[in-house]
Amino acid sequence: MTVRVRIAPSPTGSPHVGTAYMGLFNYAFAKSHNGSFILRIEDTDQTRSRPEYEDGIFKSLKWIGLSWDEGPDKGGDFGPYRQSERTEIYQRHVESLLHNHKAYRCFCTAERLAEMRAYQRANKLAEGYDGYCRDMGQEESERRLKNKEPHVVRLMVPDLGECVMEDRLRGPICYDFKQIDDQVLIKSDGFPTYHLANVVDDHLMKVTHVIRGEEWVSSTPKHILLYQAFDWTLPEFIHLPLLLNPDGSKLSKRKNPTSVEYYRDAGFLPEALLNYLGLMSYSRPDQQEKFSLDQFVSDFNIDRVSLGGSIFDLQKLKWLNARYIRENYSPEQLWDQLSAWRLNSEYLSKMVPMMQNRLHTLGDLIPACAFLLATDVEHDPAILQSKNRDASTSAELLHTVLLALEDMECWEADLIKANIEKTASFHQIPIREITSMLFVAVSGMKVAPPLYQSMELLGKDMTRRRIQNAISVLGGLGKKKIKKLEEKWAAARHNSETISDKAVDNE
Repeated sequence: MTVRVRIAPSPTGSPHVGTAYMGLFNYAFAKSHNGSFILRIEDTDQTRSRPEYEDGIFKSLKWIGLSWDEGPDKGGDFGPYRQSERTEIYQRHVESLLHNHKAYRCFCTAERLAEMRAYQRANKLAEGYDGYCRDMGQEESERRLKNKEPHVVRLMVPDLGECVMEDRLRGPICYDFKQIDDQVLIKSDGFPTYHLANVVDDHLMKVTHVIRGEEWVSSTPKHILLYQAFDWTLPEFIHLPLLLNPDGSKLSKRKNPTSVEYYRDAGFLPEALLNYLGLMSYSRPDQQEKFSLDQFVSDFNIDRVSLGGSIFDLQKLKWLNARYIRENYSPEQLWDQLSAWRLNSEYLSKMVPMMQNRLHTLGDLIPACAFLLATDVEHDPAILQSKNRDASTSAELLHTVLLALEDMECWEADLIKANIEKTASFHQIPIREITSMLFVAVSGMKVAPPLYQSMELLGKDMTRRRIQNAISVLGGLGKKKIKKLEEKWAAARHNSETISDKAVDNE
C-alpha cells in the first residue's frame, strides 16, 4: 500500500498555525513511509472563501518549509484539488445516495427549522433535525424538485444501533446512532458540506490515512456512515490533540497569535517555528528539542504522539528561535534573514512619507518608527487608559476595535479609519477617545507617526496582537462581558446592514 495523506485548509482567513501543525505531521508521516502528501483546498464556503486567503495558505506553508506532492498549484493525477471545481463530482455521488435511499431531500424552510430548534430548547430535548422530510414519498419529492423549491440533501442515519470508530491513537470510540443528526450533505446553493466533500475527495484521491485534529472525532461517525453508504473501504483515522492556550483552552486568536503570517512578521525564523510545532504532542526518541525537518522525518513515529494536549508557549518559541539565531547563522547569513524580513528598502521606505514633515534630522526616523520593527511594545497603563473612563471601560473600547477590524479583507489606512469611526459611532463617543488609546496600544508611545498608516504598515495580525496586549494591561475582560459586547456589536451590524439594504432597494 502506498501511503497517501492530505491537509485540506479552508481559504476563509489568515493561514492558521494549526494548519502548519497538521501539515507537518501529515508530511512527516507520508515521507517516513515514502508516501505522498496532498494539499487540497476546501473552498465550498462561497461567502467567506477568497483567492487571497488561498494564496496566503500557499505562501505560509512554503515559508515555513513544507512542500506537497499534489495540489491546486502543482496538479496531480487525482485533481482538481479545489472543492469548488469538483461540484459535479459531488452531485453525481449524492444522486447515487438518493437513488439507493441512503439520503433524502429536505424542503424545510429556515423558519420551520428555527421553530423546531426553539421547541427543542424550550422542552430540553436533544437538538437536531427531527426527520420531518425523511418519510416524504418519492413522487412528492420529485414534484417539489420540479417546482424548484429550495432544498438540501440529508444523510439518512439509522434509527438504532451504534457506530464504532477505530482511532489509531485513541482506540475504539462508540457513538449511538441516536446521537448523530441527519447531516446535510448538499446545501441549498448546490455546494457540498464538509462531510460529503471530505469523504468523496479522500476516497477518490486514494487517501489511506486521515490525520487531523481531535475536533473532528465527533464528526467521524457521519463520515464512516458515508463510506458504508458508498460501500467504500475506510481509511485509517488518526486524530491529533489540538494546540492549546496556556490556560488549557483551544488555541484562539483572542488569547494568542494564530496566524502563520504573524510569526513571520514578528521576526520568527521559519525553521524555528516548524521545529517548535514538531514538539507539540510529540517527543523524539533522542529527546532533542532542536532539530531540522529532515531529522524530524527520519525517525518519525505517529504512535509517539501524546494525547495530553499541547500548550503553545510563546516564551518557549522565543527561546528556541534565539537558539537558531545564535547557532545556525553567521553574521552575514543573519543579515540576509533580516533583509528578507523587514530591514529592506521596500518596507523601510514606506516610513519616509509618514515621517518626512516630522523629522529634524535623519537620525530621528528610526527612534520614532522603532515600534514598526519590534515584535512587541511595552504598554504603560497610565497613558494607555482613556482619560474619561476606567480601565474596564477602556478595555471594552479596545475590544470593540478588534471586532471592527476582524472582518476587514483589505487592510488599508482609509478602510481602517472607516472601521474605527464605526466603533466611535457604536459607543456614541468622539473618535479621539478611541484613537488616543490606539496610538499607545499600537506604538507604546503617546505620540507616534500617523495612526492609520502605521497600522497598515504594521499589518493586521501584528496590530491585533498589540491591541490584545493592551487590553491585558488594562486588566482584560471577562467572558460574560466579551459575549455581551459581541452580541451588541453583531446586532448593531445587522441593523446597519438591513438599513443599507433597504436604502438600496428604494433607489
